[in-house]
Amino acid sequence: MTKRACFSTTIDLKLADKLKEDLVAQGFTLDKPPYTLFSAKKKGISCTLYESGKLTVQGKEMDPFIEFYLEPEILKEFRFSHPVATANLTPHIGMDEAGKGDYFGPLCIAALYADEEGIKKLIEWGVRDSKRFSDDSLLKLAKKIRPAFAYTVIRLFPLKYNELHAKFKNLNRLLGWAHVAALGDVCHKTGCKEAILDQFADKQIVDRQIQQKKIDVHLVQRVRGEEDLVVAGASILARAAFLEGMKQLGEEYQMEFPKGASQAVKEAARTFLAKFGREALPKVAKVHFKTTLEIQ
Repeated sequence: MTKRACFSTTIDLKLADKLKEDLVAQGFTLDKPPYTLFSAKKKGISCTLYESGKLTVQGKEMDPFIEFYLEPEILKEFRFSHPVATANLTPHIGMDEAGKGDYFGPLCIAALYADEEGIKKLIEWGVRDSKRFSDDSLLKLAKKIRPAFAYTVIRLFPLKYNELHAKFKNLNRLLGWAHVAALGDVCHKTGCKEAILDQFADKQIVDRQIQQKKIDVHLVQRVRGEEDLVVAGASILARAAFLEGMKQLGEEYQMEFPKGASQAVKEAARTFLAKFGREALPKVAKVHFKTTLEIQ
């Protein structure tokens, strides 16, 4: 993120009341210096809205305040946290997955293509790594992305996932196969030959799959790949597919399936076993997880 001593912008004064209420709810204390509507302060940050509509923010905690509150809730743009000048505007495909660490629910892999115009749109919409959104905000953003971009999502519900895991005998090889399947589909749709993957294992796992499938693409695999906006967009699509899949399973079995692999997940798994029996577990859970042994 850009490092500055002070951030300033101009807002519509119709938003003043919302801004004021939100700041109070966040623990700011308010006063009213001359020529201002208010000045708000708390430890590490101060925020002043002038009668002209000029808004200033400063303090060592201003970066997360701007990125996670001011930009998405008030400014509706992300020029501070994701300046266009530093974004990779070269047309390319981004790839990421969701659900691999969750005992319940599907494994979801997404590949997304964006050209320069599309990448600027992702910036405008505030796209960033899916882990930095609430579930509701992420699902809304995914609905904006889907009709505007070429993409492929592969969603492996537990029954199919368990079948494929038994075949590949390794999660990373299964992931490599799925990523390359999604990549090949988007390459075919768009003709794009540049791609970035959020690296999850030895690079050779995916490179071998690309060679076997004879896909003509230059793939960059890198740790923290979601720092790239197109990879971040793919992470949102993958996470949305996971959340929607979890909801689908919950409705089918009339119970809530917690995310992750926590103690709450184990308790839910024991409840599921008591209701539906051991033979039904592969329909909702990734049974190779050690959680399966721990609940039986």
